[in-house]
This record gives sequence, C-alpha cells and structure tokens, in this order.
Amino acid sequence: MKQYEAVIMTMERLGGIATLGQLYQEVFNIEDCVWNTRTPSASIRRIVQTNNKIYKIKPGLYALESYRRRLEARGIITETSENRNSEEVRLFNHTYYQGLLITIGNLRNYKTFAPNQDKNKRFANHTIGDIRNLQSIPNYTYDNLVRRSSTIDVIWFNERNMPSSFFEVEYSTDFQNSLIKFSDLQDFNARMYIVADKKRYNEFQSKLQFNSFSGLRQNGRVLFLSFEELEKQYQQEVERASFGTIL
Repeated sequence: MKQYEAVIMTMERLGGIATLGQLYQEVFNIEDCVWNTRTPSASIRRIVQTNNKIYKIKPGLYALESYRRRLEARGIITETSENRNSEEVRLFNHTYYQGLLITIGNLRNYKTFAPNQDKNKRFANHTIGDIRNLQSIPNYTYDNLVRRSSTIDVIWFNERNMPSSFFEVEYSTDFQNSLIKFSDLQDFNARMYIVADKKRYNEFQSKLQFNSFSGLRQNGRVLFLSFEELEKQYQQEVERASFGTIL
C-alpha cells in the first residue's frame, strides 16, 4: 500500500476528518504500508497538503473531499471570504481553537477542563467533552471562584488540581468580559491568555489599559496568543509527541 493510500484509509476510519495529531498516531497502525523515512510526519504533512482527495479545513485539520457535504452538514466548514462572519463559522472556529488548547494540554500531561455548556460541540471527529480529561472542575478554592472559572474556555490543571493556565478564546466577542474573569482570578499563580486573531492585538492592549485591569498589567499577568501562533505550537507539539525518543 502506498503512503497516501494509508493516510486516506486512516481518515476514512476516523470519519473522513482528522487532525495532524490523529494522523501521526493512527496511520502507522496500517501494517500494509512501509514508511522508509526518518521524517514520516513530514511525509504525512506533504500528502494532506498536496493530494487532491484531501482538503484543508483549518491549519492542522484535514478532511476527505468525499466527506465534504456530510461534514458541512455537521457545521464543519472551511472558512471563506463570503462566510467568515457567519454564526456557523464563528462557532466552529471558536470550538476548533478550544480543541487545540485542550489537545496541547493533554500532550503536556495537564488535566484539562472546558465548560460543560461546550461539551457537545464538535472538534474534528470528537466533541469537546470527549477530549477534555476532566469532566468536572476541581474544587480548588472558594465555591464562588470555582463557579466563576468554570466558564473559562480552557483550563490546564496541574497534578495537585490547581490551575496552571487559563485560556479565553475571543474569535469575535469583546475582550472585556474575559479580562473581568481574569481580574477575579488574579491571585492564583496561573498563566492567563487571551487567544485571538493577531489583528486584534491593539484592541487587546487598549482594553488592558482600563484602570480596573491595572492588576493584570503588572508583571504581564495576561498574555496575547494569536491563532497563528497557537496553530504552529499545536503542530510542533503533535510532531514532538510522534517521536519515539525525546532528548
């Protein structure tokens, strides 16, 4: 079996859609295909980027052309200049970046949580509830603060069930609500990130100058992470996880 055929068969087994991380993990289970290369992950990336039976939905997320209509019926849509402002695309993109953050956290051995109201939203061939590894938020502090943080898009918890990182994904909504949440949680020794389009960086900086967020400005408590940077870090993380030995 040729390598591109193994990739296509793997995607069919996964429901016609796969992240690069899933392909790196699953494609080698096909015993009829031999990968005589030192960089099989690079070969997989080349196949998904050049094979005409495969199309890109988002960076790091690919699907089979033969499944396009079925996937679009489920709200998994490739963004175009015509549809980028539609509610359907905004919802899909928001969930996609949530899924990337959860996946990276899982690969780094964090306990990952996303809000229960998001658990049925789809990330590739799974739901957010499938990929988060905590089904309820740990009772790590006072009840009112636990309830407050339970609405944050993604949280990474350490082995002591204390928050290590808070992430708010802002695809089209205002930064202010997220910064208010972070302000309420600023006494915890946790990193805080606003994840958004790089074009919105100046807007982020402007909102951070409000007097009510002075505590967040100190020591750079809240950082800005662009979608592009997140996608790159996701690809690096899943490729690193595919290595047999890490130096």
